[in-house]
Amino acid sequence: MRWFLDHVQLAIPAGEEERCDEFYVGLLGFRVLDKPPVLAARGGRWYQRDDAVVHLGVDPHFTPATKAHAALVVDEYDDLLERLRAAEVEIRPDESIPGRRRCHVDDPVGNRLELIDGASAR
Repeated sequence: MRWFLDHVQLAIPAGEEERCDEFYVGLLGFRVLDKPPVLAARGGRWYQRDDAVVHLGVDPHFTPATKAHAALVVDEYDDLLERLRAAEVEIRPDESIPGRRRCHVDDPVGNRLELIDGASAR
């Protein structure tokens, strides 16, 4: 039996889709996926880059995920960090796992994301 993660879902407040597009598409390089019409009516966004799929769902009682998080393995890690710094995104390095280069950032609505250097994840 094979298991794999299909997607991760994070919550966002209503009306924040365009700000999230600037981050997930503009900075991280994801593309927007079409949602089925019944789900599109609820708002939010679906994104994909390579095998990584992130769903953002509108939550009327939104609270950002500051502990729970998605962890994304990133090729060209240093280039991504440079783009994030240029956009004034706070990067919080984390050296608590020996041999693994990683950091945490927040998306525009405060959800925590872990970024892992692909070269150190293999």
